[in-house]
Amino acid sequence: MFGPGEGTHFQARGSEMVFKALASTTHGSFSFMERDLPPGGRRPPRHVHVGADEAFYVLRGEVTFSLDEETATRGAGSFVLVPGGVMHSFGNEGTETAGVLIVHAPAMDGYFRELHELWSDPDAAPTREQEMELMARHGMRPESAS
Repeated sequence: MFGPGEGTHFQARGSEMVFKALASTTHGSFSFMERDLPPGGRRPPRHVHVGADEAFYVLRGEVTFSLDEETATRGAGSFVLVPGGVMHSFGNEGTETAGVLIVHAPAMDGYFRELHELWSDPDAAPTREQEMELMARHGMRPESAS
């Protein structure tokens, strides 16, 4: 059990992520995080989860989702399911921090741990190519690698 703010913390792209469930606690079946998305933060490159589904629940603010050719902005109380195989990305194009709950099935916290490490240099953000290489190592197919 975790209280507010408790869990495993990672940061990347200016975003704070708090994992409440990890592969190690769910036998790899899913991971669950609460994530803050800063306004104007760098979006993940468009990508496909080859063998995983991803689900978003917007807690506050607005998040813009791109799924295949559709783009839509959704506010608090919205749910977005991204089945494996759907090209997608998301970000906060608003003016205030947005909050989302995200589930990956199977678990993907290992990717986010490495993403946190990739973004750990406060003086230099990683390149898109470095991010896409990391994604490929974790079962994702970035758009340019299609």
